[in-house]
Amino acid sequence: MTQLETVAKQMATGADSRVPVGDPRDARQTFSASMVTLSDPNGVQAEAIRAVRTHVMAQHVNRGRRALAVCAPNRGVGCTFVAANLAVALSRIGVKTLLIDGDLRNPSVQGLIRQANTKNGGLTACLASSETSFNDQIDADVLPGLSVMYAGSGATDPQELLASDRFRALVDFCLREFDVTIIDTPPSNLSADARQVSSVVGYGLIVTGRDRTFIEDVKVLAGQLQGVHAKIVGTVLNKA
Repeated sequence: MTQLETVAKQMATGADSRVPVGDPRDARQTFSASMVTLSDPNGVQAEAIRAVRTHVMAQHVNRGRRALAVCAPNRGVGCTFVAANLAVALSRIGVKTLLIDGDLRNPSVQGLIRQANTKNGGLTACLASSETSFNDQIDADVLPGLSVMYAGSGATDPQELLASDRFRALVDFCLREFDVTIIDTPPSNLSADARQVSSVVGYGLIVTGRDRTFIEDVKVLAGQLQGVHAKIVGTVLNKA
């Protein structure tokens, strides 16, 4: 397994920590201060994210691989933080990027990037009906080069939805339409969703937390991903 140890301090999120950033054409779109690639682009944390980006570009994107599941063995290690900031960092260098909130159980992306179109049903709507247009469930141009598909709500059977042919069709669509698709996933010790997403995407980036994740937890997750034939691109050590 390729090892990439990048320390990125996770900032707390909350409504009072939001800062307006991005395209002035949509003043409703705001980002949490935890989006350090935007709120503090010259800081240590943003530099750590760019180090992850460099690794992903060299070991993944430049080799023609166009999708990546971001996985964590346990809660509270900053999986969504890494996924969202990595997506922004990729878009900043001209990579057409889609960020998908694949956590249908406890969606977190909207806590970092506020959803402008609240009528958008997101991933849940895409998977629940074959009549739903994938394009219609994507918030396009959240930033130049960055689009977001939120998790949506009302998913009562996340595992079945992610295991469906519809999800495979969505991934195929993403591979055609975007240079890179980053999918945030729920903790692997709470469900098999991350394993399911990775089995379809084929590649996974593991996020761990300093003083929060045990080595054995990482080994278990790595074994699970390898068991579904997903290649591990690297690991990120996130300082909580």
